[in-house]
Amino acid sequence: MGCYCSKEAKTPGYEDPATLAAATPFTVNEVEALYELFKKLSSSIIDDGLIHKEEFQLALFRNKNRRNLFADRIFDLFDVKRNGVIEFGEFVRSLGVFHPDAPVDDKISFAFRLYDLRQTGYIEREELKEMVVALLHESDLVLSDDVIEMIVDKTYSDADKKGDGRIDEEERKEFVSKHPNMIKNMTLPYLKDITLAFPSFVMTSEVEDSEM
Repeated sequence: MGCYCSKEAKTPGYEDPATLAAATPFTVNEVEALYELFKKLSSSIIDDGLIHKEEFQLALFRNKNRRNLFADRIFDLFDVKRNGVIEFGEFVRSLGVFHPDAPVDDKISFAFRLYDLRQTGYIEREELKEMVVALLHESDLVLSDDVIEMIVDKTYSDADKKGDGRIDEEERKEFVSKHPNMIKNMTLPYLKDITLAFPSFVMTSEVEDSEM
């Protein structure tokens, strides 16, 4: 299959599918399908070939105004250049971490950075609590403050092997090796079988949202 992308104007930050395929678990055909998905997402609100945070929110929640710390952190990690938008190359490379064939160490590292809210190289207790609350909210689960504190305390005591009140990446890696379910959400099975039909499943308009 030839790259039809060359027949049209490319989006800002566009990278050649062969280059991206070499750097990720995706095939060239899958990168081309992801390009169709990217174009759909990047034009859902502002048609400029870039995914803005509101468009990212819309894709995740069908609502551009539903703010969530978890979604914000995912966006920030996809936005490698830290310029407030996600370009095509960033989109594919970041999604590659969620591929079933991506190295487990890459998944653990991504998840660690997800929880390292202050970007200090450590996960502090309050950061862990903030992410637990955000994940519960994103899953529409309601737990009492006492139960949340118990979850955080148990996780922290198990992971903080050095007992210094913070979790470093090595401690996190050791903890995940014993509790692999901790990074289960770092694998998206459908990324292993992407076709050009895949983008058609993406939510498309705010009009549809308001009618639901």
